[in-house]
Amino acid sequence: MKSSKSTMGCAAALLITSLASINTVMAANKIVHDAEYYVLEAQNGDQWATEDKSLDQKLAELRKKHGTPPNIIHIMWDDTAFGDVGIPAIQQVRGLETPNLNKMAEEGILFTRMYTEVGCTPSRAAVSTGRLAIRSGMYNIGMLLESHGMGSEEVTIAEVLSKAGYATAFHGKWHLGDIEESYPHNQGFDEAFFTGYNQILSLWTERGEVGNATMGLFENILPADPYKKDDTFVTKDWVMVAEGTTGGETLRWGDNTHENYMKIDPEAQRRTLEFIERNAKAGKPFYVANWPMLNSFLPLPEKCSVARSNLQAGLQCNIDPFIGKLMTKLRDLGIADNTLVIAMADNGPMAHNPPPGGGFAETIFRGGKGDFLEGGVRVPAQAWWPGVIQEGQIVGDIIHETDLFTTFARLAGATQYIPTDRIIDGIDQSALLMNGDTKGRRDHVFIYAGPQLGAIVKGNYKRHMISPDPVGEASGIPAAFYFLPADPREKSPMLANLIHLKAPFNRMNLRHQLWKEKYPDSKEKHGIPWTGIANASPKLKQHAQPKKDLSKLPFDPLEYIEHLDQLPFDPRLKPAPPRR
Repeated sequence: MKSSKSTMGCAAALLITSLASINTVMAANKIVHDAEYYVLEAQNGDQWATEDKSLDQKLAELRKKHGTPPNIIHIMWDDTAFGDVGIPAIQQVRGLETPNLNKMAEEGILFTRMYTEVGCTPSRAAVSTGRLAIRSGMYNIGMLLESHGMGSEEVTIAEVLSKAGYATAFHGKWHLGDIEESYPHNQGFDEAFFTGYNQILSLWTERGEVGNATMGLFENILPADPYKKDDTFVTKDWVMVAEGTTGGETLRWGDNTHENYMKIDPEAQRRTLEFIERNAKAGKPFYVANWPMLNSFLPLPEKCSVARSNLQAGLQCNIDPFIGKLMTKLRDLGIADNTLVIAMADNGPMAHNPPPGGGFAETIFRGGKGDFLEGGVRVPAQAWWPGVIQEGQIVGDIIHETDLFTTFARLAGATQYIPTDRIIDGIDQSALLMNGDTKGRRDHVFIYAGPQLGAIVKGNYKRHMISPDPVGEASGIPAAFYFLPADPREKSPMLANLIHLKAPFNRMNLRHQLWKEKYPDSKEKHGIPWTGIANASPKLKQHAQPKKDLSKLPFDPLEYIEHLDQLPFDPRLKPAPPRR
């Protein structure tokens, strides 16, 4: 009994210490982290403070040496399984070679536990804001004319770094909305070249229609339908690629052909290299996000790998050569040792319903895009910073993509610009980058499946809060416990072996949910898609101003936009009165 009381006393003391730490943070107007961070800080804070003094000294010396804080380049592509990059043995099995990406890993850090969100849009929102996608409402993967986007009240890493004097640019797959306030040059980037949607754009072309990969977007290839009565049901125009600058015009770039789609990544790469050179010569620190489309979802005549797949073609013949050009450019400009490069996938492979010949497949972990299983959220990732990051590291620390937000801000000397009126899930991982393996400051991950908490990772343990498959639900044990080193594919839940973790996981979840009540989640924004395009086509303009005669139509056809966040619609809710 005495031992039990002692244990309870220690737990109570830890909780009190944690709460006191939270109150101190609040009083000091510091960054507000998720509750679990403060539990860790209460136990490791003294060590972290000592490390931070040393890190501050290192960063000050680097800034004095180079004259500016470090440049930051973030490359994030789509839908790739852990092991498809950076691990030659797995690549041999998969029929893939990425020599430049592998060299980057050899000269820096190869992360073995980089966690992401479960899909494209959520991942991009999390990286941009340092917040789980649930907090910004951006947990749904945006498709064609979704009429949604990230709200202007979200603070992006581009905004934070801009305030610290950085030049900022975005090139590639944005996928954070098609409404005007969500455009990247309206979210802190000085310049942007971007797509509003995902790589499925390649299907939304006339070539895709001809091959029956898409149906109904290009009706000109079929005989006229004499029974058709509603010409507004299928959209006839959209923006594949746009470009813009802060305070300047937003312009459509190219057309919606498959040929133009295939030009997106080469053009984004050209702009990234030009942006780097321009700012390096001007002596201005820069942050650039290059998020490739990766590949076409339509079969290509070119085959770049033994696997004959589109995924491998995208990695081997598109991204890997660009990485080689990038590293050469940085060295030629003499700025490689003052530039951090992060290269990673945004989530796991499209393992469930991939396009024909896609090449998306599980490797070590089970599951893929959309899953809270390790295969969906544990991705290939690496960091490169010559002279700062020790070469040849294989790192076992847990890191989450939101951590990049806070880490980039710390390295740039811009933490004072991080908002303090909301939860920032990202934890500063500068110590992990600069001091190496075991120096990470995270041991946990909350993984959401859309708006639901799907799973929690704590160290080597994982608990499914809901079941990922019908078998699990039918068993009556949807909240399963796993020991990941022994069961990386999450096939054998250990209820009896790990039942002692039920209460600790429950406490984690409770702290997390209570903190969410104090700082409620936001919702994604809705509006008319693709407004503010200076060179918009007549058809695109018509989308924003549909024909309407309220004397004949007792409602506004665009009123639905205000209620998209209520879907699926609950008939018990009283609808808003029609606008006049």
